Amino acid sequence: DIRSIDWNVTARTGSPHIKKFEEEREQTLMLLVDVSGSEDFGTQYKFKREIAAEICAIVAFSAIRNHDKVGMILFSDDVELFIPPKKGRRHVLRMIRDLYAHAQSNRGTNISAALNRVLHVLKRRSIVLLISDFMADAYERPLRAVASRHDTIAIHMQDPREEELPALGLVDLTDAETGETFTFDTRHAAARESFTRHARTHQAQTVELLRRLRVDRVGIATDEGYVEPLIQFFRRRSKKR
Repeated sequence: DIRSIDWNVTARTGSPHIKKFEEEREQTLMLLVDVSGSEDFGTQYKFKREIAAEICAIVAFSAIRNHDKVGMILFSDDVELFIPPKKGRRHVLRMIRDLYAHAQSNRGTNISAALNRVLHVLKRRSIVLLISDFMADAYERPLRAVASRHDTIAIHMQDPREEELPALGLVDLTDAETGETFTFDTRHAAARESFTRHARTHQAQTVELLRRLRVDRVGIATDEGYVEPLIQFFRRRSKKR
């Protein structure tokens, strides 16, 4: 195509030079990580927050291998840390260090605050990875807005003891986010069933909300490995595309 000839180089060298155009494939990955009090919980091998940090490391290093930019937002009941997207191994190492070393200022959960920050800082279509146990309310509207503008993926952290309690007698339970403590009699089957029913209802509502907003979801349990669920998820996405 004559329109692809680089006339300046052609005239300078005396032989025809053709411009080759390559599609710009650089993407931006933004990690939204819940660091609220409920993330400091885990009855199996690791806390939810530890698993979230490992997932962030895996995904971030995969992104920079593709020469993509990676940024991060840590949030509790407000945005506690914002790291703008950049490239490079040193940048990712700094992010992971900050994630492990960060001591949250608050213990509540406000997913809306993190999503609203994303809407302000990401101008181009990006990949948003939201890592949380979703123990929060009133975030549907900003999540809808983010999902409509960006490729949004939810990493749903769960621990089996958040759904089922063993019969251990009288147990003092403390809300990790409010600090409220109450005594629960686990000897009564009806009480345990009520606890399980309430927890599973909340989980089902979260799954339904993500489905309705067309946000891809990956469920990660603290008593299972997270590598295989991630591999299966990205394989499914690859086949769809």
